[in-house]
Amino acid sequence: MMPTRRRLLAAAALAACAGAGAAAWARRERPPVADTGDDGPGEVCISAPTWAPGTLDLASPERPAAVPAEARCPVCGMYAARWPRWASEVRYADGHAHFTDSPLCLFHYLQAVPRHARGRRREDIAGIWVQAHDGRGWLPLARAHFVHGSTAAGPMRRLNLPAFASQGDAATFARAHGGQVFAAAALQQRLPDELQRLAPHREHTPPG
Repeated sequence: MMPTRRRLLAAAALAACAGAGAAAWARRERPPVADTGDDGPGEVCISAPTWAPGTLDLASPERPAAVPAEARCPVCGMYAARWPRWASEVRYADGHAHFTDSPLCLFHYLQAVPRHARGRRREDIAGIWVQAHDGRGWLPLARAHFVHGSTAAGPMRRLNLPAFASQGDAATFARAHGGQVFAAAALQQRLPDELQRLAPHREHTPPG
C-alpha cells in the first residue's frame, strides 16, 4: 500500500473514532429528561384558532356551546372535548370561541389573552363558562368555586382545579378529596405558586 494512501486511511479512521467518542461523550453528559409528574403547558408552543359562530353547536348565542371534538386547548394543545368535566369556553363579542381542557389552562389563558388569541383582548370577551366537576353542566366562571390540591386527576394530573356551582359543593368535595376552596375572582387575581409556574413561557402567534 502506498504511504500516502496509508496516511489517508489512518486519518479517516482517527476522525471516525473521534466522532464516535464525541457522540458517546455527549450521550453520557446529556441528562435524562425527567418526568416531573405534571402535564403543564411548560414550553409547548400551540396554535389553536378560535371557532367561528357558524361552526358551533349553540342553543342560543348567550349560552355556551357544545365543545367541538376537534377543538384544541390554545394553552396546552389537548383536545378539550376529551375532558367533559374539566372543559371551559371563552366566547368573544363577535361570537368566536376558544375552548380549554381544564380550568387551570383557562386561568393561564385569561392572564395573557393576546398571547393565545391573536388580535384579541380580555375586554373583548363576552362570556366565560366552566364545566361543573359533578356533572351539572356549564357554570358562569364568575359564580364558580374551585378546589386546589385535591386528589382528583384530570388533564393536568393532580394539578387541577375542579369547578363547582357553590362554595358549599366545593367544600364538600374538598373534605372528601383534600384541597383548598377558592372563588373564581381570587384565582383570577393570583394563582397558587405551583400552578402559576406551569404557565407557558415561549412566545407564539396563534391564528384566529
